[in-house]
Amino acid sequence: MKEKTLIEMRNKIDVLNQITKELIKEIDHLRTLSFGTNKLIKEMPGYKKAIDKLKKEVEKTNVE
Repeated sequence: MKEKTLIEMRNKIDVLNQITKELIKEIDHLRTLSFGTNKLIKEMPGYKKAIDKLKKEVEKTNVE
């Protein structure tokens, strides 16, 4: 291959590497946000009752 082609390929790989790193950071931020939201929702009044209701609905759906 020509040197120019190899340099272009290397530059593209570097860009893809940077994008991948940014995506990993974003996924980590989203995971942190979802865990925090989940923890907050668990503290809300009526959470236990709502979960029990959902479990019963899932059981009915699985039986049918």
